[in-house]
Amino acid sequence: MKFFSKDKRSAFESKEMAQWIAFGPAIFQAARVLRNSGILQVIEDSGTTGLTNEEIAAKVNLSEYGVRVLLESGLGLGLVLVNDKKYTLGKTGYFILHDPLTITNMDFMHDVNYKGLFYLDESIETGKPAGLKEFGNWKTIYEGLSQLPPHVQKSWFSFDHYFSDDAFPRVLPMVYKDGIKKILDIGGNTGKWAIASTKYDPGVHITIMDLPGQLNVARQRIEELGLTDRVDFLPVNILDETVKFPKGFDVIWMSQFLDCFSEAEIVSILKRCYEALDENGQVMILEPYWDRQKFEIAAFCLQQTSIYFTALANGNSQMYSAEIFIKCIKEAGFDIVEEKDHIGLSQTLLKCKKRK
Repeated sequence: MKFFSKDKRSAFESKEMAQWIAFGPAIFQAARVLRNSGILQVIEDSGTTGLTNEEIAAKVNLSEYGVRVLLESGLGLGLVLVNDKKYTLGKTGYFILHDPLTITNMDFMHDVNYKGLFYLDESIETGKPAGLKEFGNWKTIYEGLSQLPPHVQKSWFSFDHYFSDDAFPRVLPMVYKDGIKKILDIGGNTGKWAIASTKYDPGVHITIMDLPGQLNVARQRIEELGLTDRVDFLPVNILDETVKFPKGFDVIWMSQFLDCFSEAEIVSILKRCYEALDENGQVMILEPYWDRQKFEIAAFCLQQTSIYFTALANGNSQMYSAEIFIKCIKEAGFDIVEEKDHIGLSQTLLKCKKRK
C-alpha cells in the first residue's frame, strides 16, 4: 500500500488528472489510431527534420483533416511535437510505437475489453460479466476463448503470455531446485509452463489439467514438439466442486490461474489441492499481486486489469492483493514456506505446504 497512502498531487494537478480521466476514451482511441494508421511511424522516419500535416497525410493516404485532428490530439498527449508547422515524435509517442508492454496492453484493452467495459456498472451490480455479451453467450470468457474472433484471441493470449514469458526463465530454477519430477499443472492453458519445464529438466513429467477447449490447443503444441511421452492431459471443469484432483504428484503448480476465480472459488480449489497432496507435497503459485510491486505503475496496471475480470472474464475475480490471497491460502489449510517477490515484471512465487 506504500504508493497509495498519501495524496501526492496539488489541487491543480488533481483537477488536470480528472480531465485526463474524463477524456480517457478519446485519448486512448486517438493514440491507437495514430499508431495503427502509420502516422507515428512516418513522423519517426523523418527524424529531427519533421513533416508537415500535408506531408504526413500524403504518406499515409489519409485526408488532411483526419490527420490534423489526430495530430492535435497527439500534441496534448505528448505523442508528437510541433515546430514551424513540422511534427516530430515525442518520447511518449516513441513508447506507444515501440514498447512491447504498451503495445500488448493497448491491443488487449481495445480488442478484448473496449466494448464490453460499457457494461461495467451492470457487472458491478450483478456480479456477472455483462460485457461478455459482446462476444457470446458464455458464463465466463474462458469457455469461449477458442471461439473468439482470431484478432481477439491473439490480443488475449499475447496479454496473458507476456507476463508469464518474462517470469518463467527466472522461476524455473526456483521450482526445480529440490529435484521434483512429477507436477500437476492446473489451468495450464496453452501448455507454456509444461513446455518450459520439459526443456529445463529432461526428467520432469507434467500433467496439464484444464477445460477441454484449452487442452486441445495445448495438446496440438505438445504433439508438434514431440513431448507426448512427457506431458499428459486431464480435461475437467475445475469449478465443479465434486471433481477431486488426482493424487501422486510432488507439486501442484498454478501460474496466473487463481486470479480467474472468486475468493470462495480459490479456497475450494486449494482445499481440493490439499486433499490430493501427501504431507510432503507442495502447492506452488505464481501470481502478480498489486500490493507487492516495486513500481507504482506496475501496481496501477494490475489494478486496472481487475476491471477486465469484472466486466468480461467472470464478474467475480481480480488481480488480488497478496493480503487477500494469503488469507485464502491459509483458509484452505496451507502455510507459506517460501515466497519470492519481483520475479520478472511483476510476479510473486508462493510455495505452500499443508499445515501441521
